[in-house]
Amino acid sequence: MNHVFVISDGTGRTAQQTLEAALTQFPETITKIHLCPEIRTDKQIVDVIEKAAGLQGFVVHTVVSKRLRQVVSKTGRLHNIETIDLMGPVLAQLSDQFSYSPTETPGLFYELNRAYFRRVEAMDFALHHDDGKRIEKLSSAEIVLVGVSRTFKTSLSVYLAFRGWLTANVPIVLGVDPPAELFNLTHSFVFGLTTEPAPLTRLRRTRIENWGSSAGDYTNPEIAYKELQNAQKMFESQPNWSVVNVTNKPIEETAIEILSIIRDKESFET
Repeated sequence: MNHVFVISDGTGRTAQQTLEAALTQFPETITKIHLCPEIRTDKQIVDVIEKAAGLQGFVVHTVVSKRLRQVVSKTGRLHNIETIDLMGPVLAQLSDQFSYSPTETPGLFYELNRAYFRRVEAMDFALHHDDGKRIEKLSSAEIVLVGVSRTFKTSLSVYLAFRGWLTANVPIVLGVDPPAELFNLTHSFVFGLTTEPAPLTRLRRTRIENWGSSAGDYTNPEIAYKELQNAQKMFESQPNWSVVNVTNKPIEETAIEILSIIRDKESFET
């Protein structure tokens, strides 16, 4: 069964009716609608989204308050679930048609389609900050992934970017000093990615076979062990960093673990 949570700062009837009309196009899908009206505080939003995450559902909403819309979006990203604004696209089209709208609000279309533009921005950020690129802008990242080669830094960056997170990744190379900017971050969540030597070596061998290039020390198990040990020492020297073991984990599972750590840290700070 699919679970859809409807968040509204009013009665929720408009959202429920719109959703029910759309669901008629999916007659073979069993869906339970959870109506959550009169949602007007951050805590109420967090409670609903946590319930939706627990049931692996998603959220649709017709929240008017700009600030609460942002809370819905961010909380949804933190719990790795979709949040869909039912009113946004309609209002955006009306704003486009009524060029002399009484609101005359600059950037209204962007504001109503924040989630879409957020993903575009995040994907662009991830691509431009992959593998240690543009290190001078590293402080702009919300999440920074650090690890040796083949610990899924790029894959995780892209996945998190698709969920709207500004994510960068920095490689750790044996014998090469990491950039100083990495240790001066104050507003980013930094995650050290680690794994076991044996699966790391297998992944590297597969990569070399697919690329048809020379392996050198890249697939040497002893070198892989030394690289991981070197990385672990670095992680342990940074008390504000979190360490995540990616061994045999799908990308989505690792991302959920990362977001769970961020939620816990933000709850502790508040």
